[in-house]
Amino acid sequence: MFQVLRAFILTNIFLLALSGNSWFSLALEYPYKNPEPQKTGWPLGDDELKYVLRPEHERRPGSAEKKHIPEMWPVVPSAGHWGNRAWLDTHARLVGHVKENKGPCDILLVGDSITQQWGSVLDKKNLNDAWEKHFQKYKTINIGIGGDKIQNVLWRLDHHGVDGLDPRLVVLLIGNNNMFFTPETGVKAVANGVKVCVANLQEKFPRADVIVVKIFPAHAPGNAFYEDILKTNMAIENLNLTSNPKVHLLDITKDLLNTDGTLKMSFFTPDKIHLSQQDGYGLYADKLKPLVEKILAGRTGVVK
Repeated sequence: MFQVLRAFILTNIFLLALSGNSWFSLALEYPYKNPEPQKTGWPLGDDELKYVLRPEHERRPGSAEKKHIPEMWPVVPSAGHWGNRAWLDTHARLVGHVKENKGPCDILLVGDSITQQWGSVLDKKNLNDAWEKHFQKYKTINIGIGGDKIQNVLWRLDHHGVDGLDPRLVVLLIGNNNMFFTPETGVKAVANGVKVCVANLQEKFPRADVIVVKIFPAHAPGNAFYEDILKTNMAIENLNLTSNPKVHLLDITKDLLNTDGTLKMSFFTPDKIHLSQQDGYGLYADKLKPLVEKILAGRTGVVK
């Protein structure tokens, strides 16, 4: 009986994957098989450590075969790399923080520097004022790392970046740093990378809801970075992620732009990418809060 049931389940997983509607198989099977020695787990063995300390461009999908397949870059896990071991050491500290806080939590924040700047999970004195004002009652784990691309987040998720956690809600904002590479990857690959991230998170946390925050605008109309963000967000919309009732989209693009499409600079830092601590994160919190409260309403208490 067990074998019959197992065959039925596996058959349906396969059919779902073919139809493009599988929400967890994507997290287990990536579209390209990297020659990485240790594809999951932590701590890293000697061979894996040697591998990931190579510059990231030397580890891109296709590099081993001397092939150029940039459309695979955003959808296949790859460790980040800056400051020699600095990125890996940052991941290690977050792995330690997650281990110390394993078990239930209300919110898991996943992303790059824009997520990181909600406040350091390693030093609560640096919590963003907007987060404290709107979300202080929720036990939150923040695993944002500055400079991360989608593929870096995927790697962290697969190397104990969230192991042992049981979040009720995941907030995912990622893709800004992939804009530096869209001349090669195209925007569709970036949107697909976001989809793979959602699949990975749902495979790990099937009970959790996921809020996918569309990439915030940056720079100015006519700038390739600005235009590719808009195109990527449209491609994310076209993926119809919300056909899964546990996935939600948050788009605050219009709130961040003037009527002529230029940035409302009170919401941004001078680099025209990051949000200003007061106005920018205040707006983000105001827009995020109703969705968070709707999702978490009626659940069994707030995790302490």
